[in-house]
Amino acid sequence: MSDSPGVAVSSGTAATAETIPRPDPSASAPPPPEPPKGAAAPALPPKAQRVLPLRRPGQWIATAIVLVLAAQFVHGLITNPFYQWDRFQYWFLRPTILDGLLITLEVTVYSAVLGLLGGIVLAVARLSDSPVLRTVSWVYTWLFRSVPLIVVLLFLYNFSALYQTLSLGIPFGPAFFTFDENRLATDMVVAVVGLSLNEAAYAAEVVRGGLLSVDQGQHEAASALGLPKRYQFARIVFPQALRSIVPNYVNQLIGLVKATSLVFYVSLLDLFGSVQSMGSTYPGDIVPLLLVATTWYLILTSVVSVIQFYVERHYSRGALRTLPPTPFQKVRTGLTELRARARRETAT
Repeated sequence: MSDSPGVAVSSGTAATAETIPRPDPSASAPPPPEPPKGAAAPALPPKAQRVLPLRRPGQWIATAIVLVLAAQFVHGLITNPFYQWDRFQYWFLRPTILDGLLITLEVTVYSAVLGLLGGIVLAVARLSDSPVLRTVSWVYTWLFRSVPLIVVLLFLYNFSALYQTLSLGIPFGPAFFTFDENRLATDMVVAVVGLSLNEAAYAAEVVRGGLLSVDQGQHEAASALGLPKRYQFARIVFPQALRSIVPNYVNQLIGLVKATSLVFYVSLLDLFGSVQSMGSTYPGDIVPLLLVATTWYLILTSVVSVIQFYVERHYSRGALRTLPPTPFQKVRTGLTELRARARRETAT
C-alpha cells in the first residue's frame, strides 16, 4: 500500500502506526534558539539610510561668480546713460531701419536659394566621372573660399570697368543679344550675385558631404535595379542626403545673414547700411543705432536657429529612437518636475 500523507508506517515488527500531526498554520512560530554562550550575536539588518548627493563646492562657487558677473553686466547695461535707451526705442521701428531690414531679408533669401542651387551643381560636378567637371568644380570652390567676400563684392561693383556690355550668341561668333552692364548690374543684383557666388562654394562642400554620407549599398541597390543615373540621384540618393545637407546648410544661413552687412560697401542700404547712414547724419546716436542693428541681427539669427532646430528634428526621424524635445516640451517638463518637487517638500 502506498503511504498516505500524515501517516507513518510501523518501525521494525510493530504493527501499530502513529499519525504525525500536521503543523497548525495559525499557531505562532517557536522562538529562535538561543545562541550558545560565548558566540557572537547575529548582526541586525542595517536601517534604511538616505543617500546624500556628492557635494560640489567648486561648482557652486563658479555658479555664484557667473551670476554676480551677469547681474553686474545687466545692471550696467540698463543704468549706463551712455547707451541712450530712449533713443534706441526711437530708432528701433523707424521706417528707415525697417526698409533696410527688408532689403537684408530679400538679399538673404535670394542668396540662400541661388547659393544652394549652385552648390548642388558644383557638388554633382565634383563627384562626376568627367575630369574637366571635377577640376572646374574644385577650382571654383578653392577660389571663392580663399577670396574674402568684400573683395568679391567690390570686384563685381566695378565689373563695368572691365566689360561695359554683355552679349549672348555663338562662341567666337556673332552676338544675338547685347546687354548694357551698367543697367543690368544694379546694387541689388551685385549684392545677390556676389553673396550667391560665395555661398555656392561653401554649399558645394555641404552638399558633397551629404552625398558621400549615403551608404554605398544604396547606390549598388539602385544600380542593380537598372535605374537610370538621373533617377537614382533624384529619387534615392539625394532624398537620403538631405538628412545631412539641410541641417548643415540652415546653419550656414546664420553666417549668410551676418554677411549681408557687407553689401553696404556696394551702395545698397540694407540694415547695417541704414544704421551707418543715420549714424553719419546723427553722430550723437551712433551707440543706440548700433544697438538697434545688433538687436535686429540677434532676432534674425535666433529665428534661423529655431528653424534649424525643427529642421534637424524633422530629418532625425528614423535615425533616433526618441526625437529631441522641443523648447516648449522642455519648459513643460521642467514645470512638472518643479511642481512634483514642491509637493514632495510640502508633504515632508
